[in-house]
Amino acid sequence: MSITGSMYTGISGLQAQSQATSVVSNNLANSTTTAYKGSSIQFEDVFYSTVYAGGSADQVGNGVAVATVCTDYSQGSYESTNSVTDVALNGDGFFIVVDPDTGSTYYTRAGNFSFDTEGYLVDSHGDRVQGWAMENSSISGTLTDIQLDQSQSPPSATSEVSLYLNLDSTSTDNATSSTDPYSALFAYYDGAQDPPIGDSLYSYSVSITVYDENGSAHDLTVYFDRVTTDDDKIVWEYLVTCDPSEDQRTYNGSDLNTTSAAGLLMAGTITFDTSGQLISTTAFTLSNSGTADAMNMSNWTLADFDSEGNPLLSANFTGSDTDQDIGFNIGLTNTDFSTGSGWSNTATITSLADIGASDPDDLPTFNNSVLSTTATTSYSDSSATYNLLQDGYAPGTLVDVSIDENGVLSGTYTNGQTVDLYTFALADFTNLQGLNFEGSNLYSATTESGQAIIGTAGSAGFGTTVANALEQSNVDTATELTNLIILQAAYQADSKVITTADTLLSTAISMKR
Repeated sequence: MSITGSMYTGISGLQAQSQATSVVSNNLANSTTTAYKGSSIQFEDVFYSTVYAGGSADQVGNGVAVATVCTDYSQGSYESTNSVTDVALNGDGFFIVVDPDTGSTYYTRAGNFSFDTEGYLVDSHGDRVQGWAMENSSISGTLTDIQLDQSQSPPSATSEVSLYLNLDSTSTDNATSSTDPYSALFAYYDGAQDPPIGDSLYSYSVSITVYDENGSAHDLTVYFDRVTTDDDKIVWEYLVTCDPSEDQRTYNGSDLNTTSAAGLLMAGTITFDTSGQLISTTAFTLSNSGTADAMNMSNWTLADFDSEGNPLLSANFTGSDTDQDIGFNIGLTNTDFSTGSGWSNTATITSLADIGASDPDDLPTFNNSVLSTTATTSYSDSSATYNLLQDGYAPGTLVDVSIDENGVLSGTYTNGQTVDLYTFALADFTNLQGLNFEGSNLYSATTESGQAIIGTAGSAGFGTTVANALEQSNVDTATELTNLIILQAAYQADSKVITTADTLLSTAISMKR
């Protein structure tokens, strides 16, 4: 190899170390960049020249070149933030964003997202984050922009009310009847009066707010009165009512709110054993095929059951063609409501008129009763309400969002509801080293990286999401500074090759003088 060749070998070393220094300097410059992935450079020797010495062929190298620049995609540490839309990935995967102007798709680990004025979840450059809309807690439709375009949660009509009470077993019988003791309270009810039943006619009452299909609130009031019996069991009669002026039901083609039955939704009995434990209940509702008088007890027949085994009452607060069915639960459910009418002993008692002064043991019961641990009781203690539950709610306005570890973005509303709105879409690639750097913390797919594999956080092959956090750069500053020292020494050594070759060449030239 000539002296000039040695000089070019040194130059290749200078070029290689310069490029390596650029990689290190870029790592150091991005040591605090969100989700930045550090790079490392790898060298390779270049072609060799063959020389003949001592009858054999030997090879002399001609310098160095950059073989590849590899990206370290290992996990960075977390930085906690106060923004719920800051999202970090714990494990494999990239968020998917789309430029709304060009339609180009990019991938990023930087989850510093926010909602723009149109409700789109975007990155710092306005690229829209991609995900799937949620419907009934399941993914629905195709990949789309995540956008909060609905600021309200729709209302839901009440379909079940649950009461957890104690009814004082020492209470007196206020509403009495020698012929119909179990329906005495019913006989005193008059929806055309205000109030529809006098305070002196019942032992205890409780009210619970329910909602119609339009989200309007209405009060259901339940009246209880102890029944005097010759049996050792404790029996109470009850009425479930609403405001008569709000009762929009029809009966035989006429409005009920103009009759004495206005607001009366259910009547029945509750039976306890001597220890105050609930053992059975009856429930009667107004039959649609009864006689003209809605308050005729023969028109009040045994209630149907909902899918949970609770007796059903029908209400109508909006004037809709379809009544609103509400399950009434006091802690006893029927697990065999599909057999017959769901009631046992219905051969002789099918309506409120059939009860009369029956023995408590002859009252209808559920085909198969299951007692809840929070069932209503009748102890010799003051009547009290322990819990009232219903499943309806009014419309709500969005007040907050949250993101769980599976990438599900949920909205919390003023009506207390939390609704799953979107699921983040994540992407992964067969060859991460084939991704193209776009700047701005973005990557794009290439033929070398392969097509994106799309999935959800927490599913096979994908990491989980962490809200209120950002992934930090995975650059180790100490390592990079050490590399910089090594590169500096290598660069100086290569420069020495050039100056030495220059000295040798100058010596050769001076021989002519």
